[in-house]
Amino acid sequence: MPNLLITGCSSGIGHATAARLARSGRWTVYATARKLETLSALETAGCRTLALDVTDEASMTAAVAAVEGGVDVLINNAGYSQSGALETLPMDAVRRQFETNVFGALRMAQLVLPGMREKRAGTIVNISSMGGRLTFPGGGAYHATKYAIEAMSDALRMEVARFGVDVICVEPGLIRTEFSATAVGGVVADDGPYAEFNAAVARSTDEVYRGPLARLGGDADSVAVAIEKALSKDRAPSRVPVTPSARIMMGLRRVLPDRAWDRVVGRSFGL
Repeated sequence: MPNLLITGCSSGIGHATAARLARSGRWTVYATARKLETLSALETAGCRTLALDVTDEASMTAAVAAVEGGVDVLINNAGYSQSGALETLPMDAVRRQFETNVFGALRMAQLVLPGMREKRAGTIVNISSMGGRLTFPGGGAYHATKYAIEAMSDALRMEVARFGVDVICVEPGLIRTEFSATAVGGVVADDGPYAEFNAAVARSTDEVYRGPLARLGGDADSVAVAIEKALSKDRAPSRVPVTPSARIMMGLRRVLPDRAWDRVVGRSFGL
């Protein structure tokens, strides 16, 4: 069976995807996370488990080397949200956001591609977001990382196609996982000129995941199902939007001029 490695499997999308793909019996699934003890349930579910920190070169290299026969499918899922007005964000926090969400994904792709090129086959799945195609105030750093994932996926798709390697960019909308609580908790506390705004960002983020709009979202398994379908297609899709919220919001962003979008979205944040 082909080997499939997923990053960020301790919870949420990564955990659900690893479990679903292991149940399918079509792949040998290597589920990874920074802390190996968080993967015990996935090991019971039939996954092979590895410790992997996408901000640590030695950890990434060791995990890829541990996959017997090489990685045939890589799912770059590890990521989190850092929220708050851009002026208030500590640069160390922004760097950590990019190290996890962007640089880790690129380095993992670099590590698995030599084996894929040798086999002239392989698939890289990058988990982006509808936030890679549109921007909310207060989420600038997170959105920047997802825009970067979109750009990297586009470039990589063209660069590796001649080697028989596919690149798929998955774009979830509102997904009810621990991610939402992390996003709310990650808003930078501020008692300066952005205090009211940052508080509004936290409230709005919480309301989005708990309020009426949440009905247009999904759960982690919604993304897992979409990934499984994408991997099962004879011709890999370049982009996979997940949930009605993603399709609706990205559709609105395509048709609304910038200033109209600013007005519509700004009202939600009291701007």
